Amino acid sequence: MVVEAGHFALVLALALALVQAVVPFWGAQTGDGQLMSVARPAALVIFGLVAVAFAALMYAHVVSDFSLVNVFENSHSAKPLVYKISGVWGNHEGSMILWVFILALFGALVALFGRGMPDQLRANALAAQGFLAATFILFILLTSNPFARLVPAPIEGRDLNPILQDPGLAIHPPLLYLGYVGFSIAFSFAVAALVDGRIDAAWARWVRPWVLTAWIFLTLGIAMGSYWAYYTLGWGGFWFWDPVENASLMPWLAGTALLHSATVMEKRDALKVWTIFLAILAFSLSLLGTFLVRSGVLTSVHAFASDPTRGIFILAILVLFIGGSLTLYAWRGPRLKPGGIFAPVSREGALVLNNLLLTTACLTVFVGTLYPLALEALTKDKISVGPPFYALTFGPVALVLLCALPFGPSLAWKRGELLGVAQRLSVAAAAALAIALLIVSLRRHGPILAPLGVGVAVFIILGSLIDIGGRVVKRGASLSVTWSRAIGLPRSIWGTAAAHVGLGVTVLGLAATVWGVELIVTARAGNTFDLGPYQVTIADVASREGPNYRETYAEAIVRSGGVIVAHVEPAKRFFSSRQTSTTQAGIVTLGLGQVYISLGDANADGTMAVRLYWKPLVTLIWIGAMIMAFGGALSLSDRRMRIGVARRAVTARQLPQPAE
Repeated sequence: MVVEAGHFALVLALALALVQAVVPFWGAQTGDGQLMSVARPAALVIFGLVAVAFAALMYAHVVSDFSLVNVFENSHSAKPLVYKISGVWGNHEGSMILWVFILALFGALVALFGRGMPDQLRANALAAQGFLAATFILFILLTSNPFARLVPAPIEGRDLNPILQDPGLAIHPPLLYLGYVGFSIAFSFAVAALVDGRIDAAWARWVRPWVLTAWIFLTLGIAMGSYWAYYTLGWGGFWFWDPVENASLMPWLAGTALLHSATVMEKRDALKVWTIFLAILAFSLSLLGTFLVRSGVLTSVHAFASDPTRGIFILAILVLFIGGSLTLYAWRGPRLKPGGIFAPVSREGALVLNNLLLTTACLTVFVGTLYPLALEALTKDKISVGPPFYALTFGPVALVLLCALPFGPSLAWKRGELLGVAQRLSVAAAAALAIALLIVSLRRHGPILAPLGVGVAVFIILGSLIDIGGRVVKRGASLSVTWSRAIGLPRSIWGTAAAHVGLGVTVLGLAATVWGVELIVTARAGNTFDLGPYQVTIADVASREGPNYRETYAEAIVRSGGVIVAHVEPAKRFFSSRQTSTTQAGIVTLGLGQVYISLGDANADGTMAVRLYWKPLVTLIWIGAMIMAFGGALSLSDRRMRIGVARRAVTARQLPQPAE
């Protein structure tokens, strides 16, 4: 009965989403306030109905209702509860329910917190959200129904893919989807603005918090996915330029550009056409990622779907939303006025350069991701585009972007002095150069790009701190005055500095990975190996039973100078229900680096293949991502993100209004 209630709630949500898509839009075109007012309660009720459907599917997984095809294919009665819950979205059908649930959540939040915006803009934006919801709910009901029954019901399920039986599944997809789907709000605002003719600083003020929220979650989602791959796959890698990884990187790059562009639009009433385009692009790339993962085009642990019908349906969705929005943009965009004027050397100019570099970097990832797929479709030839391609294309663009980053916040709006900013940053540049040269002198035979990366990272971190210091510290000022200035500084400025520092910390962690040590050995109990500054001893190898698996594990002792500093237990697990093995790496963090041990296959003579890694400063990669997200949250907490804008901005119109 619970399952049927969930299915019925999803059908009702589809019907109401169609109402939300049509009625408020028609009201906005005719000026009928009562029709426009339908959008708010409709969005709230749709969220409630989708929540009921999502909860019903989760209930079926928790109680192991194997009469559902979805539960039978992806669960097992002996599976731990946390994996029963996270297994809800560990498959195609459930992941699409999660997608729609988050879409409905964002629509409900706009309905609740969008009272200050003009009625027409809110009605059109929620209508666009309703159209999105209706399309994806229809996709679920027609091609990916999670409530399909099995008759007769099996006694036991097939279990979830063992690779997905990990805490990462409980964290990574929800964070990633909150980022992906969060950009739908920017998309809906862009469509509403083009339809309504409201393209002004007020629009940027309304859309920025939603873009920032999506960016924060997507940053955390990408970082969590990277760490999950790092410790789960057993190869010690955190980024493989896999098409599915790229599918999340592209909207992050576009969203970062959108965030900066919206700032210019809000502050200077400029870059209107470009900001609208980036809002469409960010969500379009999120939809593209959905197509790559859910259509079966890719063979990956991420790619749950293999039914061609689903791929055709998702391709139709891409054509509808991306093609439709770009057509609307092409029609209305040329009629927009350019807005504020600024000098090339200014903060606006720096943000324009930032946007150009980010979109160029996004384009290189786009080409590297889709070119092999297009070539295979046209010629049946398979090619692999990996790190060498991105090192030659993405790398130089990223390097220029990182070197230019500290200049932007230090430049004045409208017109800045590049020489003055360069003088203020000279200390950071000198320190970065000195550290890079010191590393080169100490490691003469190492790769030259590593010291360069460390130097750039130091330049970004110190440059961001110097910018904050210049705003807070004044010569001759007392400590109390300095503290008052620091407290009075808007949180968005602190947040920007923190995000930039976080990026520098991540770059530092990435640069240091080249100095890691890797050993691939054949070992037995009692063997000791030198691993960078540590000695690792395989003390014992044994077996034990888990809830729904059997594992072989090793007890490893890590010493430094003869002193025991850590114990590690890498393991190899075998899941009998799926006849599949997984690797559980043993990882211990020592300082900012990690010792990483992964077990391979056992040999007939009692030995076992073992991979051992020492990865200095590797934790900075994910610490930096968390600092970036914290900086975004700090900016989001700024009250200027929540208050209204000047009446001049609210009442401005950049497109001619239709005649009465």
